[in-house]
Amino acid sequence: MTGLSTPAPEEPDRVGGYRIVRQLGQGSQGIVFLGEFPAGRQVAIKVLHSCFAADSDVRRRFQREAEIAASVATFSTARVLTTGFAEERPYIVSEYVPGPSLEELIRADGPRSGGGLERLAVTTLTALSSIHAAGVVHRDVKPGNVIMAPEGPVMIDFGIALALDATTSITGPMGTPAYMSPEQFTDQALTPAADMFSWAGTMIYAATGQPPFSATTVGAMLNAILNTQPDLSAIPHPLRRLVAACLAKDPADRPQASEALCELIGGDGARRAPAARAGLPSPRHIRPAAVWPQRVAGLWAPRRRRPRTGGRHALRPEPGLAASPVVPGGEDRGDRPRP
Repeated sequence: MTGLSTPAPEEPDRVGGYRIVRQLGQGSQGIVFLGEFPAGRQVAIKVLHSCFAADSDVRRRFQREAEIAASVATFSTARVLTTGFAEERPYIVSEYVPGPSLEELIRADGPRSGGGLERLAVTTLTALSSIHAAGVVHRDVKPGNVIMAPEGPVMIDFGIALALDATTSITGPMGTPAYMSPEQFTDQALTPAADMFSWAGTMIYAATGQPPFSATTVGAMLNAILNTQPDLSAIPHPLRRLVAACLAKDPADRPQASEALCELIGGDGARRAPAARAGLPSPRHIRPAAVWPQRVAGLWAPRRRRPRTGGRHALRPEPGLAASPVVPGGEDRGDRPRP
């Protein structure tokens, strides 16, 4: 979201008990305001444009946005607090996430590099993993929809998100052209792989300050996305390898968000096939496949304990085998007794 201004005269002064402080930005569906509760709590309020208020399909999609955002883990997105209607215009009240967008930050401070770029990649992949785990395709991953909050990046704006079990049909390409995947320009069914292509473009912007594809006409932009590859020389390894894999023209060749995250942090999550097809070397830090799911999911493996030699829980010898005696000063791992 861009722009900070006071509400226009025709906009409401209050929405759902919240006082409108200023306008934060606007998109194709609605206007986003900074609201404040009497106790001082600040929230973000997205109100549907008045011209769409009578359109039942748009209202249904707007309500669906709230349902989708509410289904995603709150560490990845702004938490939805409530929904309602203001003079027949639906609105969504969500947690206010302070901070500039990634697009605004890069414009002001320049491209990211080194550890800062890798941390951005890890946190945004974590957010996408959570979004996809909820059965959602964001469809508009771009620098403007990544808020650089004090606690870390947060993905916002599910205005054109698609639930994988959705039965409604939306025709025509939707998204921001420079960051859209090839299949978003066709009639192919969209999967989380589309977000991975857009994520790769977002990382290119973060590293260079330039969009992955640029052209003066829509036709030229489409040709670039379908037939060319962006310059990845500014992106360090191993991130460059993952970005290249996510830019594969075939959605089936792109790694999943969780796989890319695992490989970036040193596990065996990402598939090697996309990287091999891209002509890039496999990383040397690959761990056994049985290890990485525990690392990423936060699971832990119980530490192997030494067998107890006394008390009611002592290890019992198998029938026909004599237990090794243990004397004070000896170790309880099979050491023979000292004379």
